[in-house]
Amino acid sequence: MKLAFSTLGVPGLPLPDVLRLAAEHGYHGVELRAHREEPVHPGLTPSERADIAAEFKAYGVEPLGLAGYARVAAPGDDEPVLAEIRALLDLARDLGAPFVRVFPGADVAAQPPEEADATAARRLGVAAELAADAGVRILLETHDSHRTGADVIRVLGPVGHRSVGALWDVMHTWLGGEQPSETYAALAPHLGYLQIKDIASAEDTTPLPLGAGVLPLAECVEVLSRHGWDGWLCWEYEKRWYEAAPPLPGLLSAGRDHLARLLNDSA
Repeated sequence: MKLAFSTLGVPGLPLPDVLRLAAEHGYHGVELRAHREEPVHPGLTPSERADIAAEFKAYGVEPLGLAGYARVAAPGDDEPVLAEIRALLDLARDLGAPFVRVFPGADVAAQPPEEADATAARRLGVAAELAADAGVRILLETHDSHRTGADVIRVLGPVGHRSVGALWDVMHTWLGGEQPSETYAALAPHLGYLQIKDIASAEDTTPLPLGAGVLPLAECVEVLSRHGWDGWLCWEYEKRWYEAAPPLPGLLSAGRDHLARLLNDSA
């Protein structure tokens, strides 16, 4: 499996510094938070995009994906959501990133689950053709209104398109009460990659160094290894939302070593 980390852990850091961290600490790729606060976002010009793609190549680091914020199950018109996804796909294509992340984002107080599922499936079905043209996969994250694999598969099943898959966030499936083996069984045909992290408890989700908390990282790696899955593990350290958390750069080497031990043990 390949290792990456998300720029959510180093908010606002210039991209050359991010890539230098990845290269120095043994990470194969970087997930880019695609937001206006960050150096990489859909508002970049063609020349800026070309420069970013060249920087990745120069450091020998891969752009894993764009972590976007489109909410495919949210109430409202389809077109603004599709336009947001289209902009992410165009940027991913220009950077050579294989994946774009979207959220479910249903309004659970106002939308029946069946309506939210149908809305998300309809939008993703349209976006799938755009993704195929761009050579990029859209990944629906286990998050918010659809935090388990069982929730996400209700959307992906009706879509039935190779260009739409799943992003497994191990914290959300755990918070949803789902075992790693259950999540894998639900998402395996659609799985793009995993976002891994660690926290102290369900009540305290402040990011911790990998292995210092309660999330079942060893079980996740073990089930993936048992089934021969060889994709990406991406450390999503949520420093942007928890300013008091220790800086990510000082944790990267130990995090890589922890994941290497888990991979070795599972083998």
